Amino acid sequence: MKKILLSVLLLIINSLLYSQHPVCVMNKNEADAVNTGIVKYPLLTESYHEIRSSVDEWLNKDIDVPFPKDPAGGYTHDKHKSNYILMYNSGLMYQLTGDVKYAKLVKDLLIKYAALNPGLKNHPQATSAYPGHLFWQALNDANWLVYTGLAFDCIHNYLTPAERKTIEDGAFKPEVDFFTHDLKSWFNLIHNHAVWACAGVGIVGIATDNKDYVDMALKGTEKDGKSGFMAQLNGLFSPDGYYNEGPYYTRYAILPFYVFANALNNTNPAMHIFQYRDRILQKALNGALQQTNLNGAFYSYNDALKEKTFVSNEVVEALDIAAKVYGVDNGLLLVAKQQARVTLNAGGLIVAEALSKDKTTDLYYPYKSIEFTDGAKGDEGGVSILRAGKNDHLSSLIYKYTSQGMAHGHFDKLNINLYDNGNEILQDYGAVRYINIEQKWGGRYLPETKAFAQQTIVHNTITVDETSHFNGSEQEGDKYHPDKLFGSIGDNPVQVVSVKDDKAYSDVSMYRTIYMLQLPDNAKPLIVDLFKVKSATNHQYDLPFNYLGTLMSVNTKYKSYTTNQTTLGTKNGYQYLWKEAEAKAAYPLSQFTFLNNSSFYSVSSLTDDSTRLFLTRTGANDPNFNLRHDPVYILRKKGDNKTFVNVIEMHGNFNSVTEMSTGSYSSVQQIDLAESTDYTEINITINHKKLQIVQCNNNNEISAKHSYRTNDKTIEFTGPYTVVYDNTMMK
Repeated sequence: MKKILLSVLLLIINSLLYSQHPVCVMNKNEADAVNTGIVKYPLLTESYHEIRSSVDEWLNKDIDVPFPKDPAGGYTHDKHKSNYILMYNSGLMYQLTGDVKYAKLVKDLLIKYAALNPGLKNHPQATSAYPGHLFWQALNDANWLVYTGLAFDCIHNYLTPAERKTIEDGAFKPEVDFFTHDLKSWFNLIHNHAVWACAGVGIVGIATDNKDYVDMALKGTEKDGKSGFMAQLNGLFSPDGYYNEGPYYTRYAILPFYVFANALNNTNPAMHIFQYRDRILQKALNGALQQTNLNGAFYSYNDALKEKTFVSNEVVEALDIAAKVYGVDNGLLLVAKQQARVTLNAGGLIVAEALSKDKTTDLYYPYKSIEFTDGAKGDEGGVSILRAGKNDHLSSLIYKYTSQGMAHGHFDKLNINLYDNGNEILQDYGAVRYINIEQKWGGRYLPETKAFAQQTIVHNTITVDETSHFNGSEQEGDKYHPDKLFGSIGDNPVQVVSVKDDKAYSDVSMYRTIYMLQLPDNAKPLIVDLFKVKSATNHQYDLPFNYLGTLMSVNTKYKSYTTNQTTLGTKNGYQYLWKEAEAKAAYPLSQFTFLNNSSFYSVSSLTDDSTRLFLTRTGANDPNFNLRHDPVYILRKKGDNKTFVNVIEMHGNFNSVTEMSTGSYSSVQQIDLAESTDYTEINITINHKKLQIVQCNNNNEISAKHSYRTNDKTIEFTGPYTVVYDNTMMK
């Protein structure tokens, strides 16, 4: 009798347990709601049929699960990737249609992986310290685990107990053990790789009702909270949502953060995961979207690929979940409209419904001037984005003064980048990688990423003695960050950010203040760049402008090397730059103008008779043609204490249809500099009017009152700076 009662009790418990599935992507009620929405909302309908068609073509076929042997871009790599996407989509189809043919497709593939995975060793093409089994690196295995865990959850109740055990023990356990034992140090990192790994183990834990897996995913292998998903939420984001590795990697990590959080929220709502750290995941998504160009491309600082935009799958998944838990605002809808697809879950339903009722005619995300801090406590530098204009006339200057950004960070302290009219003007090269293209080193990061793209000369900041910041040491760079001195950004005509860095070089301090000024006479903002370097000894200071466009003019005679070129230097990225021309700078004003699409851009620089100018281009020492051949304009000064004053103009127009150009010349006529211990004064004559900036050198308090004497008159101002244009103080 006791045995019968125990058997009945176990059946009841099992029945209750199984009824909890699916829980990771959506539950049964949400699936019913999505089904209803499919016939009502066009975007959901289109997304459904697109995914169903992609799955249907594989039904009743013997799908290959090959032994791993190829690097990224090779057959086995791409096949395992397409398999996990197929399983995920087929699992969704099973939940939405109830047709067992979709569940069977997932089951059959997972059974094949259950036979394959236990015998796998390190991938034969592994080159990293953290090799994968199915793929060349463990990160891709983690991707596999996330998607297959979601697929398993979708078909959980279709499987027999024996089938579940076969898959759990054969397909999942070898991967989980590999991550949490063999690659324990990797799994416990605070890094985007480990975010994927923890999400994969945690999702599989929820899908297979394995609390041990979930606990390791949340708290690390030792379950002490020093690592794992919660530590990653604490350590990778600043309080305002800036992701330590930069916006490109926010895009990549946002999927496992949101998908695992969604599974946690569905199974343990009392955890309030989406409210954690004052809605840190909402801040992360919104912050990432603010760090995009008009075409949705993520700003390319750190190891970034320029073609990645917010229409990528990772952002689609995250945005739809965010819509469910945080609600839909106009910004998310504008992005969703450009994504032109939704996920087949409750969030996708909400977005599709909102878009079906949307009457707005806005084309672009609501970009604004914004500042992000860096570091878990928000005290490790940051990024300021100064913007003016709107829609396709938006100008955005990015001032980056973050911490190193770990292995994907670049040596680019006090770096600036400029976007205008949706075009990249002063660029960050990003990374040297042709992702998943087998011919280019198996789709991995190419050696030129570290040797060139991460080096300081590739960025729009100062390189001292042809040596990169922190001597190119990531470990050293990780110890330090710049310090913001003062700033004011927003909708005002004067936006300014001033930052100091005295750690990138042992005996050189760098101070850079960027002003974005909307003058009443100019359609476009004017950028004034004050860059001071101080040292007790003499150095060579190179300030490059990595511009994109066609050279129009330089106001000095230069020697052009058309038949015989040498490199600019021999190391730290200089060896990749061809020296195409050089000149002695015009005194006291050097001007450089280039054309990008239909607009002109000028850099006007205060120079002395010892300043040298270089026109260079990437591509030297590149026998495999891995690099883009982009131009670089470089100002070089030598001495101990030097001040660079540069005015960046966006002006004029070239109409290729009418063959007319207007405003093609710089409006800057003169730049003067006066420096004392207490103050720096810059006077710029532009279109015969005077622009004057006075900046305090030793008091950054916003309430401090100053009285500055210049040209027989006294300027009274409060705060660390003042800007006067045409005898009127700007605010």
